[in-house]
Amino acid sequence: MSDTSIDSKLDTHEAQFGDYFALLKPRVMSLVVFTALVGLLAAPVSVHPLLAFSAILFIAIGGGASGALNMWWDADIDRIMRRTQSRPIPSGRITEGEAFAFGMFLSAFSVIMLGLATNYIAAGLLAFTIFFYVVIYSMWLKRWTPQNIVIGGAAGAFPPMIGWAVATGGIAPESVLMFTLIFMWTPPHFWALALFMKSDYRDAGVPMLTVTHGRKSTRRHILAYTILLAPIAIGTGFTSIGGPLYLAVSILLNLAFLKGAWNIWRRDEAQADADGYKVEKRFFTLSLVYLFAHFLAILAEKTLALYGLGGWT
Repeated sequence: MSDTSIDSKLDTHEAQFGDYFALLKPRVMSLVVFTALVGLLAAPVSVHPLLAFSAILFIAIGGGASGALNMWWDADIDRIMRRTQSRPIPSGRITEGEAFAFGMFLSAFSVIMLGLATNYIAAGLLAFTIFFYVVIYSMWLKRWTPQNIVIGGAAGAFPPMIGWAVATGGIAPESVLMFTLIFMWTPPHFWALALFMKSDYRDAGVPMLTVTHGRKSTRRHILAYTILLAPIAIGTGFTSIGGPLYLAVSILLNLAFLKGAWNIWRRDEAQADADGYKVEKRFFTLSLVYLFAHFLAILAEKTLALYGLGGWT
């Protein structure tokens, strides 16, 4: 087969279902779905299962729409970073215009349908989450300030508030606590990733903390935010969404997380290079377990409470 015919095949490639699904950032969307579901189920108001399913579906679609619009905007730097070069747009499977149209359609669809199915507080929070992630974080903060992931982390922290609003029609201290837990967790989680991604952010011109302040400073920031996170996470155990089980899980997780952050802080780049950033990679993996387990414990407390076993009563 000639080079010309190969090029022709590439030029006429039609996007497949899997390509559009990849635009939705399914791994990120799974976290959105889980935390939103916990927010909905932890609320003091019960929701019909069909309504709950519909609400979580529309929240998931909204989260996926954010991902598609983020990939549209970040297509230029995704082509540079090794971690993102295989995404649908950089790899040529989907055009930037197709991604934009897809993301905009899903954004409008998810917000409208969530409003019709539940209430306009929940729909308004979903709309603001999409706007925050795409405009405030992707278009502005990400390429402007090393605090990009600190402030921008709010976008990923809204789903449990949306789920709570679906059930109650409003916002409460408990939903704000779940928001704060994710918000404070996000910086150490992403900064650990930035440490072992090495030059990706620098090559792409993204002012991640590792690029602007150096890797030693990043290690200090990881420890500082982990220390600030611990009392928030553990303190949630004494609220109406916590309980003895949550408290035990949170104490163990935060001890492990603090130890991991301490180990990262103590290391220098020579040590990290020598062992392939094993400590940083373990901390990043632990951070995923950390968040999942906290929200699973909140869900477990709610389940136990239904049988008169959960909480502090």
